Amino acid sequence: MAQVTFKNGPVTLVGNEVKVGEQAPDFTVLANDLSPVTLKDSEGKIRLFSVVPSLDTGVCDAQTRRFNEEAANLGDNVVIYTVSVDLPFAQKRWCGAAGIEAVQTVSDHRDLSFGEAYGVYIQELRLLTRAVFVVDADNKVTYAEYVAEATDHPNYEAAIAAVKALA
Repeated sequence: MAQVTFKNGPVTLVGNEVKVGEQAPDFTVLANDLSPVTLKDSEGKIRLFSVVPSLDTGVCDAQTRRFNEEAANLGDNVVIYTVSVDLPFAQKRWCGAAGIEAVQTVSDHRDLSFGEAYGVYIQELRLLTRAVFVVDADNKVTYAEYVAEATDHPNYEAAIAAVKALA
């Protein structure tokens, strides 16, 4: 498993670490209207999964805004999801206030399905650790970053380059 800290303290990640070259695991999360969202819903497209502990924090806010800005340059065959355990209602309110339109926020609060499938569920906090995954149109993982300190930013440039390499 990836070794991650949260505010410099070690935490336990639950689930399976996802590695480049593997098939992306399926999951079920909730859209802002409470409808289920699975990996199959975006099959045939390039997916970037931006995983954050909570949209109501500075780094998570900045991460989501950054990928929202980048979306305009990535084309119609790319879907960007921000995954957190925030309630769908809070995600919807945050997106409206922040003007986020190109990123789809999805909530893993109900089952922690994504968190466990991708090994990003922090057991001690019932939050997801910061990570970024890029999945190609055939559901193969082409990029995986587990940010070593969950309060730090991911490598935006590497994630965007991984998406552009597939586009």
